[in-house]
Amino acid sequence: RRQKPSTPERKRDLAAHGGALSMSHNGTRSFFNFSQLVLSAGHLRSPPVLKHSKVTYFEVEILDVQSKKQICIVDKVPPSSTLLDVKHKFHKACPQWYPSRVGLQLERNGPYLKDSINIQSLAVSSIITLYFTDLGQQVSWTTFFLTEYTGPLLIYLLFYIRLSTIYDQVESTKNFRHPVVHLACFCHCLHYIRHLLETLFVHKFSGGHTPLKNMIKGCAFYWGFTSWIAYYINHPRYTPPSFGHRQVSFAALAFLV
Repeated sequence: RRQKPSTPERKRDLAAHGGALSMSHNGTRSFFNFSQLVLSAGHLRSPPVLKHSKVTYFEVEILDVQSKKQICIVDKVPPSSTLLDVKHKFHKACPQWYPSRVGLQLERNGPYLKDSINIQSLAVSSIITLYFTDLGQQVSWTTFFLTEYTGPLLIYLLFYIRLSTIYDQVESTKNFRHPVVHLACFCHCLHYIRHLLETLFVHKFSGGHTPLKNMIKGCAFYWGFTSWIAYYINHPRYTPPSFGHRQVSFAALAFLV
């Protein structure tokens, strides 16, 4: 027979059982708090390993467009380089060809590549083959137009002052100059001064250089044409226009327009 405990013993047992439950509850709560702390801290990660990026360089093989013989190889060309950068390196290897004189083609019969082209856009593999053409002696476009327009300005003034080597000195002093001769000189000079100022301060040229032979052709035309008209307009025997003042006024107005 089981004997019922007395009241004091019963209270003591309940107190002991309640203490055990309290300790168990506190332990559970501590473990829960610790687990939350670990989760909030995140996973422990090892420090990242720095990886060195590998830059791919290109090799540019330059061949002669006629003989297909290799002239040189420009190595260690970064992908961000332009064709102008390749020309500068080519000039260091072959000093006799400066960059503006070098014409590079992707194919033998293809067009000349622009200096602004990125070298990576031409690459099919790490080796790029280009064909070289000697463009001859080059001049800048600014020099081209300044030379072409300065000549007519000076040449006309030489005829206007009637040099003794061009006209007869005695005949030049005797004959009176018609006012239209002075007007023609003013309009001619104004025309070419405007061209010179536009070349210096207005125009922007898409290409850097042009062959010297083009400048010679342009100068031959402008200088020769100026000499032809200046000789007759400033000649001592020059006669005014057939329709007189009306023709001069109409022509001057058309020129200003």
